[in-house]
Amino acid sequence: MKASDLFVKCLENEGVRYIFGIPGEENTDFVESLNGSDVELILVHHEQAAAFMADVYGRLTGKPGVCLATLGPGATNLLTGIGDAYLDHAPVVAITGQAGLERIHKESHQYVDIIGVFEKVTKWNQQIRVAHTIPEIVRKAFKQAVLEKPGAVHIELPEDIAMTETEGEPLPVTPIPASSPSKREIQKAAEVINRAKKPIILAGNGVFRDGATEALREFAEAKNIPVVNTFMAKGVLPSNHPLSLYTVGMQAKDYVLCGFDQADLIITAGYDFVEYLPKYWNDEAMNPIIHIDSLPAEVDVYYPLAAELVGNVKEGIEALSPLVEGKELWPEVKKLKAQLVEKLHASDELSGSPVKPQRIIADIKKAEKGEAIIISDVGAHKLWIARLYQPEKPNHTIISNGWASMGIAVPGAIAAKLAHPEKPVIAVTGDGGFLMNGVELATAKRLGLAFVIVIFHDAKFGLIEWKQLNKFNRSSDIAFTDPDFLEFAKSFGVKGMKVSHSDDLLPALEKAIASQEIVLIDVDVDYSENVKLSKTLGDYICRI
Repeated sequence: MKASDLFVKCLENEGVRYIFGIPGEENTDFVESLNGSDVELILVHHEQAAAFMADVYGRLTGKPGVCLATLGPGATNLLTGIGDAYLDHAPVVAITGQAGLERIHKESHQYVDIIGVFEKVTKWNQQIRVAHTIPEIVRKAFKQAVLEKPGAVHIELPEDIAMTETEGEPLPVTPIPASSPSKREIQKAAEVINRAKKPIILAGNGVFRDGATEALREFAEAKNIPVVNTFMAKGVLPSNHPLSLYTVGMQAKDYVLCGFDQADLIITAGYDFVEYLPKYWNDEAMNPIIHIDSLPAEVDVYYPLAAELVGNVKEGIEALSPLVEGKELWPEVKKLKAQLVEKLHASDELSGSPVKPQRIIADIKKAEKGEAIIISDVGAHKLWIARLYQPEKPNHTIISNGWASMGIAVPGAIAAKLAHPEKPVIAVTGDGGFLMNGVELATAKRLGLAFVIVIFHDAKFGLIEWKQLNKFNRSSDIAFTDPDFLEFAKSFGVKGMKVSHSDDLLPALEKAIASQEIVLIDVDVDYSENVKLSKTLGDYICRI
């Protein structure tokens, strides 16, 4: 058989359903081998979008998302999405074509060293030089992609290797063994927690990756310990849960920090340093840390370890639970929760035109009724979502956090709908981020998908303006001219709605969700609250 046929057989063996990408001259044998296979090639319009789709698919399913590009510019176009998967620990396998081995030692058309280019944004990165090694390389790639901590890997298939005749069979897919923390560290952690008067839990993305959501909730409830989540762990507890102190992640002393300020011990579960550095939530290294994660903790002066439970997060929590005594909920928590609820919802009913970001987020929450997967792009709206939007279910809010890349929302919504066709999906984006990959509306329409896009429309790079105003008290070089988004959507056969007043937003959202079609809602947003939020962050510090 051809080497490319063997490669595809190996992908089928790994359970791959979709590959997101674009054919090119140097991957034509691979694409030909996909014909008639169980693997569907999702044709996109830009390789960056393909990598974002693989990224979000991996986050939502726990299985590697797969993306494809040809050599040169096709491969480098994947880099932004690959970097996002690498820093946010999403399992992704990237496959790229390459020039034949006979010409990569010299200057050659479209040839650059893609293995070298990808080295710093992948966990593992390998060129196939001998066809019969394909089963080993593919199996290793998929294993590395999901091995804690997950991330992006890359396989390069030169065009002459792809067409080589070879023999071989896919290797068996074996389960990833779960490691367990040492009994000594579990005992030490239990003793530290039992001595604490005001412990608090910081839940990170690893709670979802290790399937530890239920274990964490049961532990928190049994021991009466409040829980704060990072941007990427939203939904670890339902928003109305009495122990949920919502989200931390603004690079300032935001109101959630009052919980950390009051605490005398912080238990981190599945926390990745890339989510939010400890210096922002453990000021002056005042609190000791119980670290529960798949890998040892990063060395950081603001992260003083009292115990380190290295292994599967779910197993660590379950092993710790019987040794930890139940506590009385420290009295400040109820007062803090009440203040947080008041502040989170204080602006839900703001009326007017243009629409305040608080009102947009509140109406999205009302319209989706706790069921939707929300894909947030990056921009000023992301910070409002991170602060105000509290989902009811785990792993239903996808935010590009470590890489913080614009352009992820529309491709991400496509991947989310393919991963979970039964769930409503809402892509929330700014106009700047939307225009980066808005062309993928054509892909979504071709696939017959249904989801809602909400554009926060201000004709600026609003987050950059926010930063400029905070730093220089003026802004520059951030304004641009938008197209007519409704006409843009119409050109792809997509319905569009314009919202300029807050009273029209909720009906538009409800109608769009119910339509079971792709619907774009263009909302004129009033971002005058941005700087106000920054200047009043200190007011949110609770004095209990």
